[in-house]
Amino acid sequence: CCTLLESCACVLCLMKVTGDLDDCTCDVETIDRFNNDQLFSKLQTLLESDYFRFYKVNLNKACPFWTVRSHCGLKDCAVQPCSPNEVPEGLRSSSHNKYSAELNEQSVECEQAGHLGAVDVSLSDETREALLNWSKHDDEAERFCVVDDEESPDSQYVDLLLNPERFTAYRGPEAWQIWNSIYEENCFKPYTIKRPLIPNLFHSSSGSEGQCVEKRAFYRLISGLHASINIHLSARYLLDDSWFQKKWGHNVSEFRQRFDSELTAGEGPKRLRNLYFLFLIELRALAKALPVFQQPSFRLYTGRPEEDRRHKEQLLHILQLARSFPLHFDETSLFAGDEKEAAKLKEDIRLAFLNISRIMDCVGCFKCRLWGKLQTQGLGTALKILFSERQIEALPTSSSKRPSFQLSRQEISSLLNAFGRISTSIRELQNFRSLLAEER
Repeated sequence: CCTLLESCACVLCLMKVTGDLDDCTCDVETIDRFNNDQLFSKLQTLLESDYFRFYKVNLNKACPFWTVRSHCGLKDCAVQPCSPNEVPEGLRSSSHNKYSAELNEQSVECEQAGHLGAVDVSLSDETREALLNWSKHDDEAERFCVVDDEESPDSQYVDLLLNPERFTAYRGPEAWQIWNSIYEENCFKPYTIKRPLIPNLFHSSSGSEGQCVEKRAFYRLISGLHASINIHLSARYLLDDSWFQKKWGHNVSEFRQRFDSELTAGEGPKRLRNLYFLFLIELRALAKALPVFQQPSFRLYTGRPEEDRRHKEQLLHILQLARSFPLHFDETSLFAGDEKEAAKLKEDIRLAFLNISRIMDCVGCFKCRLWGKLQTQGLGTALKILFSERQIEALPTSSSKRPSFQLSRQEISSLLNAFGRISTSIRELQNFRSLLAEER
């Protein structure tokens, strides 16, 4: 018997998130064990390394869809960019190739000799061509998201560890407009179903029934991403803001408001199940990307050879762990019908997600914009990997040949950091279960 009916309802909502997930063969309990017991701590350790903690992003892009009347003036919305000397030289220098160990070492030797322009004359034509090709994005694998121009003067490095994703008090009509635009215009929701501009309702999981599996999967990914962000905000909530300290922690009431089955008209458990579905999609992308990172020429380059080697080993261990997961999502079930119709559907979904990534530039809170851009870019990179199987299988064995599939450093960083956010959300659900049980 519970002393608080509200607490009982939310514990029940979490208990309902069990068993098999729709559209795949996996179950919630297997994911919980795999993430919480095997993956989470290893992934967090890797994300604390310099290669992943420093993320280059342009937070000054204008919203392409509507006029953003004002940016959030709240102090917790602010993002503190890095000064140049805080970022490892290997990340800052555009003269360094971020992938090929052989090419990096040659360019380092040239710079140490004092010949800043010597790279072009010291390398063979074949190697120089490879160097130029490595610096470009893959032309064959189409992007699912907007990637900021790292060479833009408006792009700055941000230390993600010093600018954590947490509650900022950014809310109200402008914040609701972001998610409303995403769901109403970009999620293939049937036009007959209207979602009012009310924060407790417009994150509904209804409206996907009766759709083809591809559109339903797309909707579930966006819903899962939204659920994950809401878990982060509830887990790192500003509990005390006095003149001498700020205290951040778990806000169980906020969590209930977003996920309690009764308070969300039964939608809370659906949102959480969509989070697990998102985890499976991104986990599958990491497993499929393993050959990209296993190439001898690939390095997590920061200019610190020993650290770079150690962090590559850690990354490969995590990817091999991801590949060992027993119940992966089968992406071959998507776009498997008529070839022409499947191609059109894939393009529709790609453009819809591309549009969602552009909406992130309309977020008025800079910290929310930072993490929104990173997580949508990470998911977009995961989709790029999932639907580039032939290019990945055709990767060359020689670093002098142009690879058939490439990822930029920004894509690599966002891919792992975004998955780190999803992994953290799964772990936080365990914490909220414990907190809710204590209130019974």
